[in-house]
Amino acid sequence: MEQYATNLETLVEERTADYLEEKRKCEELLYQLLPKSVASQLILGQSVIAETYDQVTIYFSDIVGFTSLSAQSTPLQVVDLLNDLYTCFDSIIENFDVYKVETIGDAYMVVSGLPVRNGMNHAREIARMSLALRDTVMTFSIRHRPKEQLKLRIGMHSGPCVAGVVGLKMPRYCLFGDTVNTASRMESNGEGN
Repeated sequence: MEQYATNLETLVEERTADYLEEKRKCEELLYQLLPKSVASQLILGQSVIAETYDQVTIYFSDIVGFTSLSAQSTPLQVVDLLNDLYTCFDSIIENFDVYKVETIGDAYMVVSGLPVRNGMNHAREIARMSLALRDTVMTFSIRHRPKEQLKLRIGMHSGPCVAGVVGLKMPRYCLFGDTVNTASRMESNGEGN
């Protein structure tokens, strides 16, 4: 009986350790999808209340001529291109005080000044990051079209916005307000590089 109880305790300890490791992995993945403060609230079963930020800088970019490039490429080549480019971008933005909001197709959206406020540094961080991303695009090689040069169209704008989680299934951390709209318009009306 004692040996059975000891074996059972060992088994429970092993299973608990396995559970805790899997829980850690799940939380780490969630922290990559949502800001840590928001993910922590969701893990605790709390509702996430939208927050107003007085000053942020929002960045949008897309690839000039992406529609025509996509039409001349296979779907797999398009996915590889975007994955290569945005994996590269993701590694660059780690050097700045910014938060990647999302990618939608060839659009890349980043913000500074939220979810953690950074005083008056948000515009500088986005501007420096923008230059680094633009410089990277100028030397970026497309796997299936190595002789073609990508051009990045960039728009940014500073001002207030509201950030919050939308949805319960696949919740998204979204930004709302005129600052978002203006940054998007700056990008769509800009010139390549």
